Order: sequence, then C-alpha cells, then structure tokens
Amino acid sequence: MPRHHWLIALGACASVLMTETPVRSQATLPLTQDLNQEQLEEQGLRLIEDAIQLSRFQQFEWAIPRAKLATQLVPNRFEAWYILGTLLVQEGEFAEGIRILKRAESIESSESGIYSILGAAYFQSGQYELAVPELETALALGDESIEVLFDLGNAQLKLKDYAAAIATYERSLDLQDDFWPALNNIGLIYYEQGKIDAAIDKWQQAIEIDPSMAEPQLAVAVATYMQGNQEEGLTLAREALELDGRYGEIEFLDENLWGENLLQATEIVFATPSLKAVFEELTERAFQPEEMEP
Repeated sequence: MPRHHWLIALGACASVLMTETPVRSQATLPLTQDLNQEQLEEQGLRLIEDAIQLSRFQQFEWAIPRAKLATQLVPNRFEAWYILGTLLVQEGEFAEGIRILKRAESIESSESGIYSILGAAYFQSGQYELAVPELETALALGDESIEVLFDLGNAQLKLKDYAAAIATYERSLDLQDDFWPALNNIGLIYYEQGKIDAAIDKWQQAIEIDPSMAEPQLAVAVATYMQGNQEEGLTLAREALELDGRYGEIEFLDENLWGENLLQATEIVFATPSLKAVFEELTERAFQPEEMEP
C-alpha cells in the first residue's frame, strides 16, 4: 500500500517566517517604485505564508500563484522554492516540481524536507532508483518520520530489494507499532518470496490493528483460497470487497504494490462465478442514484 504525504513539511517553513504578521497578501504587487529590498522581502515571506495556509485548505489553485510570485520576490530564500515545488508535486506536475525542488536544494542543502518531497515525487513518477537516495538523505539529515521511512520501503519494494524494504518497514514500526500499512507491505513481500504463512500472519496483524481496512483482508482471502480453503477464501474476499470495492480492480492492486505472484493468484480468485456476481452487484450500486430524504 503506497502512502504519500506531499505536504508533511510545509509547517516547518512557517516557523521560520513572519508568523506574527496576519496573512493579508495578494498575488499581485502595487505599481510603485518605492518598494525597497526589505519591503520586497517582507511581501515575499507573507506570500509564502499565504501559500502554506491555502494549501492546508487544499486550495492549490490559489496557493501556487502566490508561491510562484514569492520565488520572484525572494529568490534567495529556499522556502519559496520548497513550497512551490511541493505544491507542484501535490498537483501531479512531477517534472516541474522536481526541477523547482532542486533549486531549493541548491540554496539550502541541509533541509531534510526537500529530500523527502523529492523522494516522494520520484517514487510517484516511477523513478524508484532515484527516489531511494533522496529519501536516504532525508533520513540522514534527521527526518526519520513514518512517511519518509514508508516511502523508502515502498521504493525498495518496487526495486525488489526485499531485505532492505523489510528492514525499512521495521524501522517505521519501531516508531509506531500500530502502523498497519508497514505490516501489510511486509506481508506482500513475504508472499512474493513464497512465505505464505508468514505473509498471512502479517496481514492478520494489520487487520487486528484496523479491521476496517480492505487491503489486508483481501490479501488473506486470496492466500487462503490458494491454500485450498476455497469457500473460506471466497467468503473473506466478498467481505473485503464490501468494505472497499476499489480493491476489485487489478490495476488498483498493482498501484498498491501487490506483486506478480499475488496478482496472478488474485485474478484466479476474481474469476470465480460467485465473485463475479459480487462485482456486478457493486457496479449496480455505484450507478444507482442516491435516495432523497423526505
């Protein structure tokens, strides 16, 4: 299961800016020749604050223009480039976001947050071999957060560096022992290695932490079916799909880092007549209009 927190470090920037000043900035400047460098700096920092506040409310279409203007007013402040790059990554503009973040890095190479977002951006754009060193740098600079460790573990998983991925997921569990996505993904690795019972054990641990999560429940269902307990496996699969019908799509499972062996097994389970009926029912529900309350 991938998990990305594009904006995990934006709050850190706010602490170094002019937080005592209320956010009042606009995306345009008054037409005057009287603005000196100090005033431009103040306006630029307020724009950065403004962009941060807007991003917290998911108003990226307003935040990005302010961040862009801030890079013009305070081009030597890494925060402006960092915020803009992060917002662009959030909006899926990975190539441009990476370019902007590299500019931030050239100004302040010791800011761990730059590398954590760079690593996430490289991962999301499928450049796993580039994601790993960026995330390792973030960790080396002190950002040993759940998010960075999970992104690193996911990149290592995609590169099939399974031993390293498991070690990284375990580091995240040392920080938070109920972090079920790490347990889930260790289970994904075990299944690819043929350690079926060990995989099921990890998925069961994830389910115990959060029974509402469909992913580990579906994984247990598939593994159970393939071990010969077909009736139980199908029952568990139906229950998992009732929780979240998105997991009925092989493409969605692939996006969530399910490996080749588990995907092949899942296709076998999904091809059974009883599950086909479940898919039809879920599809019908999706297209039914919601009932209006009287």
